[in-house]
Amino acid sequence: MRVLIAQHNADLGRLWAGFLEREGIEITLVTSQGEALAKLRAQDFEALVLEMVLPDGGAIAIADFAAYRMPDVPVITVNSSSFFSDGSIFQLLPNVQSVMQAPVEGEDLVAMVSHLNSKRKCLPNTP
Repeated sequence: MRVLIAQHNADLGRLWAGFLEREGIEITLVTSQGEALAKLRAQDFEALVLEMVLPDGGAIAIADFAAYRMPDVPVITVNSSSFFSDGSIFQLLPNVQSVMQAPVEGEDLVAMVSHLNSKRKCLPNTP
């Protein structure tokens, strides 16, 4: 399984990546919207973990582009504010499957990614 993590704090992103890599998940870590969009243009992912606010944009633009390139890719957003706490993100972006409130524990992130992966495998016509 390949997962793209977009987290502006590289140290925190590496921490999350370490938890996921220990579960055999291949991670691509980026720290900006521009990097994330470049990676999405170059390769496919089975899931995305996106910080809601990045220095040059955020999760909305990344998830929107991902939905165009890979319509079924599940997105987990990480939010450190109360913005979107009303669930409106699910109406804006159909591929958002979960909103996790920061700070996110590594074990919780692993559980969510694993859950989305098992759910995805149950769908017809998914790798």
